[in-house]
Amino acid sequence: MLTIKDILEIKALEGIKIVAGEQGIHNEIALVNIIENPDAFDWLTPNELLLTTGYIIQEISKINCAGLVIKMRRYLQKTPQNMIDIANQHGLPLLELPYNYTLSKVISIINEKACGRYDLLNRKSLDMHNTLFKVALEGGGIESISSKLAETINNPIIFLDNDWNLLHYTDLDTNPVPLAYGINLKKNRPTFSKDFIDTIPNDLNEMQKSITRIYQLEDLAVTCRILPVAVANYIYGYIVIWQTVRDLNEFDFIVLEQASTIVALERIKQKEIEGVRLKIKQEFFDDLLTGKITSLETLQTLCDLHGLKINHKYYCIVISISHENLQNQHDLISRKYETDNIAKKCMNLIYEHSSTINGEITCLYRNNQIIILVGQQDDKQDFTINETKQYAENILQLLVQQHTQTSFLIGIGKEYKHIRFVHKSFAEAHEALRLMHRFEERGAVAHYADHSIYHFLDSNINEVQLKDFFLESLGSVFEHDLLHGTSYLLTLENYFINHMNISETAKEMFIHRNTLIYRIEKIKEILKTDLKSYEELLQIQLALRIYRLLGKSLYHDEFAD
Repeated sequence: MLTIKDILEIKALEGIKIVAGEQGIHNEIALVNIIENPDAFDWLTPNELLLTTGYIIQEISKINCAGLVIKMRRYLQKTPQNMIDIANQHGLPLLELPYNYTLSKVISIINEKACGRYDLLNRKSLDMHNTLFKVALEGGGIESISSKLAETINNPIIFLDNDWNLLHYTDLDTNPVPLAYGINLKKNRPTFSKDFIDTIPNDLNEMQKSITRIYQLEDLAVTCRILPVAVANYIYGYIVIWQTVRDLNEFDFIVLEQASTIVALERIKQKEIEGVRLKIKQEFFDDLLTGKITSLETLQTLCDLHGLKINHKYYCIVISISHENLQNQHDLISRKYETDNIAKKCMNLIYEHSSTINGEITCLYRNNQIIILVGQQDDKQDFTINETKQYAENILQLLVQQHTQTSFLIGIGKEYKHIRFVHKSFAEAHEALRLMHRFEERGAVAHYADHSIYHFLDSNINEVQLKDFFLESLGSVFEHDLLHGTSYLLTLENYFINHMNISETAKEMFIHRNTLIYRIEKIKEILKTDLKSYEELLQIQLALRIYRLLGKSLYHDEFAD
């Protein structure tokens, strides 16, 4: 092993001398580096011999470097006493390099001496790589990799996913600060505080190697070394070393980088396995939700396999997800991974709050939609429309709070007495979503029954007939709005929504009561009616529904032109 003492004996570096930190003269040198920028500390590893012109020293002693060589007469004519004091305090060898040496020449000379040592290190690192790779191939998973890694580097290990949720950890009996003392060790939950996580760069380019951060406990400051688990510029998670047992050496860092690659492959493998399982599950649900399973015996077998109860009543909720913040992301693989990850979080949130409804829920995700089947025993009272909508409203509120850059629409189908009819509820939930999209509603919940009139009109009467009916009933009011910029149709719609109550309608529209009365009188004048005939009122309300249903297409009609 090449040491600081060996450097002083190299004849090609005649004139180099140690001026402080002699107690570290036997420090081993892993490699040689040049440092002039304090922002480079995250990129350094233990046992590096650092060359500098004198710009920095204070932080170097904290990262277990082998020593510091200062080239004289660039910034410093002589080594300042405070540098010498710090070096002596921390046992950091401080060497002076004569001005006539170039830093590149010093690196070349030292690296030449260190070649033999690198051969040994390479053999050791290859052996460790094979060991970790074998663990992964034999199906040991992250648990076995974590155990082997903690044993090798003699420090506790924490594996996290890309959202900083705990995947696995390995503590050591020799750890003076047990993991349970300072962090949350509940699986699939955030392990570290938000303040700590916010100090970690989001850009992979800023942390290609491991970085050091201090995790502050009540009366302790724990050094954490953090390494990204990444492939193809995408972070799949993090390895955190709870550095409390001993300082890391060069071999430890090589092992950690190898482990990072193997863990990334393990994460990809697990995701693929989950994908296969999900595909099998989705194929069953595709058949179930399209009504293709006609055999009760087959249905019984498949329901038992996938955790559904054939003797329960079911209804379907469909949540449409729109990822506004991912629209401009050009990397399709990263975008798909991110959308799947958001959907997984949403489903976890739904399962966590399943107790808020008196029934069993099953979730799956496909095509930017989360499908929820809600079931309950057939001897219990049916869910009311208000109950199902309230549950969906609660879920919507939770999702919006957690995912502010994502839009959600929720459609709900009717409840059916047997699971073999759940495909009807699924179709109804989709129909509710379709009309919400058509009406350009955002962040809304709708039950199929909410749009029953629209379903009837849209499914049974062609568009030309709908336009003719509307124009015959409310065409004069529509024309008046276009010509004079009034909003009589909107006024009339709110008037009926509020049960023809003047005060409530005025309050809803934020206008004065007298203003509303004036508008209603003008509408009566235009329609030549007193708005009292039952038949006329029914006709007007149907026309208003058609107005909403046809939307912008009305404005392209010849009448509007």
